[in-house]
Amino acid sequence: MRKLFFALTALISLQLTAQSDPTSWSTEVNKLSETEYELVTTSWIDPGWHLYSQTSGADSGPIPTTLSFYEVDGKIELLGVNEETGSYAEYSDVWEFNVYQFADLAVFKQKIKVLDPNLKYIIAEIFYQVCDDERCLRPVGQVLNFKLDPNAIIPQDAGDIIEKYLDDEIDPMVAQAPLESAIPLKETHKTLQESGAKKKSDEEIDKEKAEEGSDEEDRSLWGIFIVAFLSGFAALLTPCVFPMIPLTVSFFTKQSKNRAKGISNAILYGIFIIVIYVLLGTVVTAIFGSESLNELSTNVYFNVAFFLILVVFAVSFLGAFEITLPQSWANKADEKANKGGIAGIFFMALALAIVSFSCTGPIVGSLIVEAASKGGLAPIIGMLGFSLAIALPFALFAIFPGWMNSLPKSGGWLNTVKVVLGFLELALAFKFLSAADLVFQTHFIEREVFLAIWIAIFGGLALYLLGKIKMPHDGTASSISVGRLIMGLIVLTFTVYMIPGLWGAPLKIISGFPPPLNYAEAPYGVGYTKLDANIQIPEGAHLAVHDIIAFHDYEEGLAYAKEVNKPILVDFTGWACVNCRKMEERVWSDPAILHMLKNDFVLISLYVDDKNKLPKEEQYVSEDTGKKVRTIGDKWMAFQKNNYEALAQPLYVIKDSDGNDVGKPIDYTPNIKEYEAWLRKGLESQ
Repeated sequence: MRKLFFALTALISLQLTAQSDPTSWSTEVNKLSETEYELVTTSWIDPGWHLYSQTSGADSGPIPTTLSFYEVDGKIELLGVNEETGSYAEYSDVWEFNVYQFADLAVFKQKIKVLDPNLKYIIAEIFYQVCDDERCLRPVGQVLNFKLDPNAIIPQDAGDIIEKYLDDEIDPMVAQAPLESAIPLKETHKTLQESGAKKKSDEEIDKEKAEEGSDEEDRSLWGIFIVAFLSGFAALLTPCVFPMIPLTVSFFTKQSKNRAKGISNAILYGIFIIVIYVLLGTVVTAIFGSESLNELSTNVYFNVAFFLILVVFAVSFLGAFEITLPQSWANKADEKANKGGIAGIFFMALALAIVSFSCTGPIVGSLIVEAASKGGLAPIIGMLGFSLAIALPFALFAIFPGWMNSLPKSGGWLNTVKVVLGFLELALAFKFLSAADLVFQTHFIEREVFLAIWIAIFGGLALYLLGKIKMPHDGTASSISVGRLIMGLIVLTFTVYMIPGLWGAPLKIISGFPPPLNYAEAPYGVGYTKLDANIQIPEGAHLAVHDIIAFHDYEEGLAYAKEVNKPILVDFTGWACVNCRKMEERVWSDPAILHMLKNDFVLISLYVDDKNKLPKEEQYVSEDTGKKVRTIGDKWMAFQKNNYEALAQPLYVIKDSDGNDVGKPIDYTPNIKEYEAWLRKGLESQ
């Protein structure tokens, strides 16, 4: 986890200024007996800064302080917990819930028993995060040394030893946290298996769930198809594809022996375009599988890589350079096309796909990534919609050749379309970078930063459409068309609409794209503070979006639900889940729904893309997939899949206070009334 974190930090490196560490550390060894010692770690903290306890209070909060020992297996035994002195619970404006923290001074004391009489020193690392009232520094590790023998010489490569553990994924010996009552993750997983989350055996209920799941999947696939079709239409209007319509249709009508043959050839040409793109979606699905695609869509490295790819494509669209597939590919396809017959028509379609790659490639890639988050047949359906939009004109204009007279002539407007797509690709690129930032919770691209970037991008697009800036391939015309003016005003209006979001406006039109409202420098808006800073938050919970009290651990939430005798709303979600953010910002914000979530339910949000690793002894191999469950996100993903046979998020499940399912789960439901009725039905079934 830490290696990934630092890699991402180095990659995106968006911090503008450096900040020195406001802590200093020292160690001391107190000998208690011939074999027992007390290891004392002390930290002095600069005024205004806070160091966090070994149990910081919430999964989504600051990184807890962790003390690890290296190369001590079989040499020492930990006695009791790593006692800490000076920590206290206080409401944090940065994290917006009560956290356990230190100010000015922190002291940790760990007793050990030495098993190896030749042991002279111990190499350790303290891993921690510090924050002030406005910001947090990234977590860092500090190498510590404990001399059991005052004359011991510490090796110079102590840091290298720690790095070797990280490189080889070897777990060090970690000092225990002071809260002995904390529930081990292993026990949590065992309880999950034994709780009311078990699969139901009633055939009728299983049938109803299958039918409902089928309906929901159909709605999701229709959405993918429509978006893909519109994207294909956008690709059709690019300089790489649009000029090919009259040329190709004229070729078929003139080269064929009669009009009917020309029409059939053009239709066959369109069918082959569909086959090629659908085959692409099929290959992607077959190679990766639906579950892997869903995991890939939330993978940090994949999101960062796709960000870089989209930036390159966007710069190409804007006119800096052209990106094409190897010319030899197109030449070979053209050679095959000249042979005629059905095979020749197929290779003509393949040549179009290759030649138009510089325009269609970024759009196709974006579609596959979006479809990947849905899993199943979504990539295939997406490619079907995309290719259908491109193929239809070739068939229709072959059937009705007179329509070609009404087509606008190729010209500067095609380059305008390409530049507009470049701006849109650039905006979409930052969505992928934001997803990576959310998964790792690095807070580099918080809501305000994301909106500032989008305002700059769409502001630039508005200026371009209004003729105030020009790109390398633009002509010298000084006037703009009425259509371009109207589009420019629409984009300018959208840009102005986003500006209040910098001060806390919800921006429901684009909900799901920016980071959530609570992932911001000023979650409650600039200049606004909470009216009740002393709000009572249960142990293990935190304030989520809209100040809803939520748990990130199923077992902790279940225990609290039993205590207060309330039903549970399990929210299978993800940091990089767009539809999850849409539900939170558009649906959960409704007064009636928000009242129920705050007062009638215990909310448990399980993040399936949480990359924090489970302790090694808690990792296991899934019986269904054969894959190792390594992270907290893996555990919740397995929990969702095994119990509800669903991979996509969001997924909402209502349970009673004993953990038994109530009614049927529901997924992405943007209809407020439908979602409210589902919640009320769950309450009435208690």
